[in-house]
Amino acid sequence: MELQDGLSPVVDSGDDILVPMDDVREHLVVVGNGMAGCRAVEELLARDSVRYRVTIFGAEPHVNYNRIMLSPVLAGEKTFEDIIINDRAWYDDNGITLITSDPVTAIDRAAKTVTSQSGRTIGYDKLLIATGSDPFIIPVPGKDLPGVISFRDMKDVDSMLAAAEAGKSVGGGEAVVIGGGLLGLEAAHGLTLRGMKVTVLHIMPTLMERQLDEAAAWLLKNALEGRGQTILTGADTAEIYGEGKVEGVRLKDGTQIPASLVVMAVGIRPSVALAREAGLDVGRGIKVDDHMVTSDADVLAVGECVEHDGNVYGLVAPLWDMCRSLADGLTDRHTGYKGSVTSTKLKVAGLDVFSAGDFSGGEGCEDIVLRDASRGVYKRVVVKDDKIVGAVLYGDTADGGWYFDLLKRGENVSDIRDLLIFGQAFAQGGGALDPKAAVAALSDDAEICGCNGVSKGQVVACIEKGACSLDAVRAGCKASASCGSCTGLVENILSVVLGDDVQSGPKTMCKCTSFGHDDVRREIVAQDMRSIPEVMQKLHWSTPDGCSSCRPALNYYLLCALPGVYVDDQQSRFVNERMHANIQKDGTYSVVPRMWGGLTNPRELRAIADVVEKYDAPMVKVTGGQRLDIFGIKKEDLPAVWADLNAAGMVSGHAYGKSLRTVKTCVGSEWCRFGTQDSTGLGVKTERMTWGSWMPHKFKIAVSGCPRNCAEATIKDFGVVCVDSGYELHVGGNGGIHVRVTDLLCKVSTEQEALDYCAAFTQLYREEARYLERTAPWIERVGVDYVKQRIVEDDAGREALRARFLYSQSFSQDDPWAERAAGANTELHQHLDPISIAAE
Repeated sequence: MELQDGLSPVVDSGDDILVPMDDVREHLVVVGNGMAGCRAVEELLARDSVRYRVTIFGAEPHVNYNRIMLSPVLAGEKTFEDIIINDRAWYDDNGITLITSDPVTAIDRAAKTVTSQSGRTIGYDKLLIATGSDPFIIPVPGKDLPGVISFRDMKDVDSMLAAAEAGKSVGGGEAVVIGGGLLGLEAAHGLTLRGMKVTVLHIMPTLMERQLDEAAAWLLKNALEGRGQTILTGADTAEIYGEGKVEGVRLKDGTQIPASLVVMAVGIRPSVALAREAGLDVGRGIKVDDHMVTSDADVLAVGECVEHDGNVYGLVAPLWDMCRSLADGLTDRHTGYKGSVTSTKLKVAGLDVFSAGDFSGGEGCEDIVLRDASRGVYKRVVVKDDKIVGAVLYGDTADGGWYFDLLKRGENVSDIRDLLIFGQAFAQGGGALDPKAAVAALSDDAEICGCNGVSKGQVVACIEKGACSLDAVRAGCKASASCGSCTGLVENILSVVLGDDVQSGPKTMCKCTSFGHDDVRREIVAQDMRSIPEVMQKLHWSTPDGCSSCRPALNYYLLCALPGVYVDDQQSRFVNERMHANIQKDGTYSVVPRMWGGLTNPRELRAIADVVEKYDAPMVKVTGGQRLDIFGIKKEDLPAVWADLNAAGMVSGHAYGKSLRTVKTCVGSEWCRFGTQDSTGLGVKTERMTWGSWMPHKFKIAVSGCPRNCAEATIKDFGVVCVDSGYELHVGGNGGIHVRVTDLLCKVSTEQEALDYCAAFTQLYREEARYLERTAPWIERVGVDYVKQRIVEDDAGREALRARFLYSQSFSQDDPWAERAAGANTELHQHLDPISIAAE
């Protein structure tokens, strides 16, 4: 390479980048562009941003991303862009040379150089090895067959996605995951969501034996099997078989499981080959001191590849502690790493799991156990000498941080032992501990954000430096910036530290804009904006076409504000709404025709039976909303299915939509000896009035004929309970993951009043709730008194809302099935995911 005068070369991904030769800063070369290596550089820059110039070698073609978030990418919950930790601008802004797709293959400690796979040789003053771990591949015949992969990086995820896509042509495809630890179960979960038939093989008697005791592991296994996975414990793999590619797995007991994909997730080993070849002291990992210095004073190591004081860690929290100590050492500070007490708080396949400390039991240990089978909750706290030494939580992990804080501090719990198992609220607050008081009671070193290794003290320090909002905290210390499960904790810390000074205004709609949902709705009306491009132009969207978060919201807000004027943008709808059916995990769809108030007749039932037979639907299911759901309809058959059901007089049940789903009824006074009013008749009238209306989120109604409430009206968005003297109207219920009982809105005397109040309430929700906000959180946000003031106390306002709702309904009740039947497949394919809005 020919050099310009006064310049020396540094290379980035094959391109020459020239650095002045008078740059006398120490040169830090980092081997590994993963989470540990880049976090160490972040910590170093935070302490001294000018002392070192940095070059980072990465084996992958990507910038630094969050590996622990690969599971949501596989499951379709996030994209790769969502899990990037440091984008290209971060490297550029900090003067970091990033060399991608070119791993370091040799270290010459005498010459103080590293050589990469492509033949580059670069000198260093300090070298940081952050090579992480290698997946363990069990040495069985067939392990090298095409289709056998690990689950370690984005390339593995791409391979799994390709296998799942290929499997759709044969009904979903079959996969075997070897390993029942966290990674294996996450891989199985993602592949199941992608439509594959998955079998998990685990050699141990119970799943996740390092994190869970036998009882919690049994609950987890049952839950996963309930989601369609096959879990085989005590399963010892003999070989992976296939001709030219993987075809299946054979166990030592002779069992054969066919598979087109085999995922090895049996564990990891520190990646130490490079260090060993360089002559560094290596045990289970690269041996380091308290400042992460190896046996060579100019070579450091950090992360999963290191061994400190005989321990090797595979969790992220210890890695962050190591990075802080490493940066302290490189900047002449004296704080050293003293090892880590670890906890594990995970969402395994959507199920909450927490474990910490030693739960194996032993002499002097006492178990305190709570089991609640109906809620799927299991808690076990292990106490020794009046101190917590271990904890396992399944199903409800809210108190995991509190237990872990008590464990780390070695606090005497004898005074609260009787209430300990019920959690912090009972043990410290008699059952009513304020969430802010709970977070205030945590010690400064209590972990808040496990994904990014952020303690309460670091969050507080970030706030005290000027971070006055959730977004500012995320930008400053990364707390809640990854999976988001700790967002509530961070918000409570903000409230504790700042009180009324928290900048708690509405969150922005997405990263495309600085406007919140309420601001956008207000400006659409104020500026009479009539299209999505106009909104984006006038409100200065940062991306010209928006994204999958803002486009559906804008489409709804324009529909609500301009009934009869705005033309619905199908490209801005979720796939279920575009297809007018619910997509299933195998790529087929389910179709739900509407049955007014849950009533049907012979003609409708014959039409449904004919459709099931004609299109070979494998299952028909009675739904919780008293409808029939037809499963397994192929995408290309949807227009014809719609046409056949339309011909029988049946319209869409909108089971796929942000709209009215169902009006559930009991038989009421017409048949039931307890019925006080005609609940079925009122339910039919209510459904005919409200069906087809687009809303911020799904909306459910029920009418019960007496206070026995057989239709479950008190957990619906709008519920009617009939009584002798009239109708009790309830609002804001939710029967989902977090059950919320309705608030009583008022009592009316006539059916017409019940219908009028329902229309007014529905329109108030349509006009003022934020997109994807159910009635329950909306009412909790604005307060039920506000809703009563608008609906019950203001007669003129209620009538105006009712009138606007009925006016909008005159434009929104066209049956989409009839619309699509005319366009058939050509129009159907035009609506296929142009902006990658995911299925719900």
